[in-house]
Amino acid sequence: MLQALNLQKFMGNALRFLYGKCFQPATTEDSDSPAPVYTATASAVSALAHDLLNFETTSLVPEGLSEHVVSSRKAQAKWYGKLLQAWKESKPPPKTPEEVARLVIQTLSRHKKEDVEGLLDYYGLPHPSILEEISTGVPTRLPGGVEFEMHTLPVDGNMVPDGDGINVFVSTALPRESSSVPRDVRVAAVERSKARAKKNYARADELDQKIIESGYQVINLQNEEILARKYRIRLRGIDAPENSMSYGKEAKQELIKLVHGKCLRVLVYEEDRYGRCVADVYCNGIFVQVYNFISLHFV
Repeated sequence: MLQALNLQKFMGNALRFLYGKCFQPATTEDSDSPAPVYTATASAVSALAHDLLNFETTSLVPEGLSEHVVSSRKAQAKWYGKLLQAWKESKPPPKTPEEVARLVIQTLSRHKKEDVEGLLDYYGLPHPSILEEISTGVPTRLPGGVEFEMHTLPVDGNMVPDGDGINVFVSTALPRESSSVPRDVRVAAVERSKARAKKNYARADELDQKIIESGYQVINLQNEEILARKYRIRLRGIDAPENSMSYGKEAKQELIKLVHGKCLRVLVYEEDRYGRCVADVYCNGIFVQVYNFISLHFV
């Protein structure tokens, strides 16, 4: 019974997080308008989700869509039926504009190109060419509320303390980091390198410890020594069981399985009272919080 309650709590927190991310209510400027009027800042994800939910109850598609596509409203209704079904079957459901755009493109792959692109335009979703740029690493606009973005060095699974935390290292060669490295850390890194070259390993170890105590570490990656800064990450919106609790070890192991040896994209929203970066984390395009939730759901 206790195991079930712990898993239920974890799933409930994750679902509330996903609901807030995906189904923010859209607003209208005029209550008499025949269709929702979305503001310039409204989420494309919540806009389409709103229209799909409306279609499910009314079988109506947005009035303004015909201005963007070439097919009839009868054809549009068929699209929305397919999209509604695809959205329901998605595990996990799409949360970002890129994920929603991919769902639209895949679901309507046999329809006219003008209609698919028109539908994407209507919701302000990225086109296939833009999605290709995203998949190859071209920077994109950060979501609202994100303070900064960082890209980590490959993660060591031993640096995962529990099911909702990851300790990561970021190279100080990156622009955001290079300007903030303390002078004594830079000096210690240079002196350490000289000590190792002279095989004075005791001195090198002493300098290593000094660097680590300052929140940095020299990491050997593919025979290259990289000075990196350590960050403690707290996965945003997820409250996994503690290691000593039921499903705690499972949550930790699933997280290790996903991130070990991988470079992560980290979107930092704030710092918590323990000095951890509260962040959304992506691993090879996978949203880590959702992956861990789904994995535990089927434990």
